[in-house]
Amino acid sequence: MAENDTIAEFGEPAANGEDTAPAVGLLSQYVKDFSFENPNAPAIYQNQTAPAIDVQFNIGSGKVADDVFEVVLKIEVRAQAESQTAFIVDLSYAGLFGIRNVPEGEALDGFLLGEAPRLLFPFARRVLADAVRDGGFPPLMLEPIDFGGIYLQQRGMNEDGIGEPAGQA
Repeated sequence: MAENDTIAEFGEPAANGEDTAPAVGLLSQYVKDFSFENPNAPAIYQNQTAPAIDVQFNIGSGKVADDVFEVVLKIEVRAQAESQTAFIVDLSYAGLFGIRNVPEGEALDGFLLGEAPRLLFPFARRVLADAVRDGGFPPLMLEPIDFGGIYLQQRGMNEDGIGEPAGQA
């Protein structure tokens, strides 16, 4: 930076000492909504067929205060054994994130829809596995998910973040 420059580089303190570095912190995490259904108990325990498992994910985010965002990871699981429903789990696991000096747009969206769910996922996975186990089934251990890759794919970008959003030319 030249001697007469008065504008700080991104992330460097400004001349007046103001902190311009991006900062992100997980303030709190919690189960926002949860349901476990075992509609065919006890008959389902007699079924010798391993259930087919369908897992669906959804991620939502919203600003709840200045510099505070809530990210909700919604996981829906349906297990079907032959013609019977073995179990249904709906989990909304949320986190409050303090976010400062992160520019609106791609950077903020990338964090809220890619990195934040990655941080929440191991805890949501444990809640889900415990619930399925407590429902009388073997614990359901979901494989790790590349939320950042999914975010980039939905935005129509490659792994380096290069490309145009899907649907635009």
